[in-house]
Amino acid sequence: MTPVEVIRGDGPVVLGMPHTGTYVPPHVWGCMNETGRSLADTDWNIDRLYTGVLPGATIVRATFHRYVIDANRDPSGASLYPGQNTTGLVPLTDFDGHDIWDQPPDAAEIEARREAWHAPYHAALADELARVRYLHGTAVLYDCHSIRSEIPFLFEGRLPDFNIGTNGGTTCAPEITALAEEVCGGAQGYTAVTDGRFKGGWTTRHYGRPHDGWHAIQMELAQSTYMREEPPWTYLEQSAAKLRRPLADLLARMDGLARDGGLSC
Repeated sequence: MTPVEVIRGDGPVVLGMPHTGTYVPPHVWGCMNETGRSLADTDWNIDRLYTGVLPGATIVRATFHRYVIDANRDPSGASLYPGQNTTGLVPLTDFDGHDIWDQPPDAAEIEARREAWHAPYHAALADELARVRYLHGTAVLYDCHSIRSEIPFLFEGRLPDFNIGTNGGTTCAPEITALAEEVCGGAQGYTAVTDGRFKGGWTTRHYGRPHDGWHAIQMELAQSTYMREEPPWTYLEQSAAKLRRPLADLLARMDGLARDGGLSC
């Protein structure tokens, strides 16, 4: 199984998908317990939701599951959210705080997984961002995520529908943040927040270097906006079609800003 799939486009926007993969190598599967094998914390149906939303976009998608190793975590193992409940480079629990391993990986196994899965995904992502920046003078990474709308172990209450992450405005030009807030905040029937519980994962923070022409933003969608939040994680066609409209508007306008030189550093 190849660690990453790339669909190459000719536009300045790259869609990152680190958490849609469901592949687990047999030796890793054998170390999981029943809870882990449910793969509950997948970003279910995100690749389907975004398919065709922005013609010309490049897509970089991890094929492996986040329980193998999380492609959106710092390879050093440093926490994204110190002092808050979260999951690590190789999660030991699911999002509800339940153990997922009969045999948790040791340091050597984690390093082997980093080399086999995490590193190739980011090599491909970095290559594509460099390629589109060469073509357009700028690159925009839009990191695609979703999560259940209510997870008490991770956050209180119900999550907004659109969760925009820019790490406090440091990972992208202010025009991108303003555009995301305008489109998502104005989408009828939806709620939105910027840099709330989710401020952008390691991917957004690592690649978001506006002064170098690399802009990054994370979009964490509440899964209730387009699917059922329980097995078998059913994709809801009508809900998804409605959600795709503001997503298409946002991405098309983001693409236009990048092509027209409308992004400040």
